[in-house]
Amino acid sequence: MARSMVRTLALALVLACGTALAAQDVFRSALHDYRLVTYAEGLVQPWSLAFLPGGDALVTERPGRLRVIRQGKLLPNAVEGVPDVLHQGQGGLLEVAPHPDFATNRMLYLTYSKPQGEKQSTTALIRGRFENDRLTGVQQLFESVSRGRGHYGGKIAFDGKGFLYLTLGDRQVPPEGNLEAHPAQDLTNHHGTIVRLHDDGRVPADNPFVNRTGAKPEIWSYGHRNVQGIAIDHATGDVWANEHGPQGGDELNRIQPGKNYGWPVVGFGVNYTTGKAIHEGTLREGMEPPTNVWVPSIGISGLIIYTGDKFPAWRGNIFSGGMAGQQLARLTMKGYTVANVETLVQGQGRIRDVRQGPDGYIYLVIEDRDVKPTSIYRMEPVERTTVR
Repeated sequence: MARSMVRTLALALVLACGTALAAQDVFRSALHDYRLVTYAEGLVQPWSLAFLPGGDALVTERPGRLRVIRQGKLLPNAVEGVPDVLHQGQGGLLEVAPHPDFATNRMLYLTYSKPQGEKQSTTALIRGRFENDRLTGVQQLFESVSRGRGHYGGKIAFDGKGFLYLTLGDRQVPPEGNLEAHPAQDLTNHHGTIVRLHDDGRVPADNPFVNRTGAKPEIWSYGHRNVQGIAIDHATGDVWANEHGPQGGDELNRIQPGKNYGWPVVGFGVNYTTGKAIHEGTLREGMEPPTNVWVPSIGISGLIIYTGDKFPAWRGNIFSGGMAGQQLARLTMKGYTVANVETLVQGQGRIRDVRQGPDGYIYLVIEDRDVKPTSIYRMEPVERTTVR
């Protein structure tokens, strides 16, 4: 073999090893060290990740594609049977969530921005049977009564008792004039709400506004801006959600039935263009104060309560993704109070979704605002060594 070819091969090997080592960099944290390992790559505007019994995973791409990850590989073809979406601005194919009994009923739930005419859309919830990499028997369970240009919400959580929680954004209706007249403060629509349904779409008889004239019976809580993460603590039954503030004021909230979370009357953010105050104040009687506030905003995203065995010192901690902040926030709770917030995974990209895998690892979905292909990373623990 010619010496020049040997040198070329040797250089390529060094570069390849350097790339692999870079991808295996060890990150330090207060309780666990960890590395990021690529789980899947080649995704375009991914939004949500879900794991299925048997080892497969599903991921939504906002342009309207549902993709399958099998044995660590992204299958080339999208799942058939997904309805048309309005992929515009913040809209598109959003959440994917398997039913808690998916292993027996094969029911898969999706949220998306459903077209309404040429330019309008709203948040819709559907379900269908997922078999042989196809979605069949699709039925719509819910359609939001709302109009606007963004802030679709769309996150789903099952409580294990037959109920489903769905987040709905305020649709970017400007907060101006009489703030108490904003649609997010009006129970006759779904702007800025979290709704609670039976898993077949029926309205539960014990929802807080079922018997209030004019109120949408699906509403569980209201006064939200744009909830982008929701998680249920199955040990306590508590529902937690995070939501975007404007410039400043991202929030973590414990969601309680019938409560008003204040948007846009109270909050901690300011106007994007002028920096002037938006709200009448930060607190008001009858409106729930946030459990945690991020100022400046980190652009919150997916939310989990960690219960796995791979990071034992993190059990019970709440994790929130950050898009603008390109970070993962770890919140240690003391009852219903945040005792500590640690910033993890800094500068690795916009974290769009956070999931705990069935293997106990933490998975991070990285998105790009445009169409640059991105990846899903897996956080794996690294045993600490003592330097002598």
